[in-house]
Amino acid sequence: MVFNRIRNAVKKFVNSVAETITFKTLSEKDVEPLLQELLMELVESDVAFEVAEEIVNGLEKRLVGLKIPRGTSVKSYVVNSLAEVLVDVLSRGYRRLDLLSEAMNRRGEPLRIVFFGVNGVGKTTTIAKFAYMFKRHGITPVIVAADTYRAGAQEQLRKHAERLNVPFIGGRYGADPASVVYDGLEYARARGYRVVLADTAGRMHTDRDLMDELRKIVRVSKPDYKALVLDALTGNDAVEQARFFEESVGIDFIVLTKVDADVKGGTAISVAAVTGKPILFMGTGQGYGDLEPFNPRGYVDKLVQGLY
Repeated sequence: MVFNRIRNAVKKFVNSVAETITFKTLSEKDVEPLLQELLMELVESDVAFEVAEEIVNGLEKRLVGLKIPRGTSVKSYVVNSLAEVLVDVLSRGYRRLDLLSEAMNRRGEPLRIVFFGVNGVGKTTTIAKFAYMFKRHGITPVIVAADTYRAGAQEQLRKHAERLNVPFIGGRYGADPASVVYDGLEYARARGYRVVLADTAGRMHTDRDLMDELRKIVRVSKPDYKALVLDALTGNDAVEQARFFEESVGIDFIVLTKVDADVKGGTAISVAAVTGKPILFMGTGQGYGDLEPFNPRGYVDKLVQGLY
């Protein structure tokens, strides 16, 4: 992870608090300007304003009147306080989903995951990464390309399926996407495949017709999981997308892509806090293996690493 912007903001705050608390107990007057500066830095690091306020308020409760126990590092105490606040925010709605075990235990009816998101978030690559993850654990998935509109969409996904040596189900351009997903499910059932990964057309969340189409795909496929793919580089736009998709079709988990290129770092914090939906994986590169399970504590540990 890069996250230089938010890490620098946190480092500056920790150093300021540590310097102040060296001489006296922190009062509300002492901590207020430091917290306000941190608030603005968090917002500029793509943390949604209401989430940044929540973080700052949580810190204020922990720091005002603070007396560091003898022998305790001031910096460590402040960093740990901040880390606990961030973990609380990121843990909202978080639950660990063991997709591999679920798929392994399937008999007759495959595990169905439908992926959706706006154009350009890395959805196709994400599906290929999921296929690689399942295949690597001895579970061959079926990839279904239900994007029947964008030129080259099916070919792109078909190439991934061929490289990974997994079955691919597509449809002619202009065909009903829901029927393509249905055909993919029937193919998987008939041949005993345990997982179906369904791609859908990238759509702006404001496109009513495409959202109606997505709702139809969900009705037909009855997915076990509806996976929203979000681009970490889009900042607060990702939060708005998540809100809209949750209201329109519902979200079961989120995959956050391009985390390796995110120099700000606030998107994950915002998305987790605002939606209350778990971020399950992070895309950390272009390779098939560059898909990391998300864990709130692990995420925060990396964020504050080296600040003690």
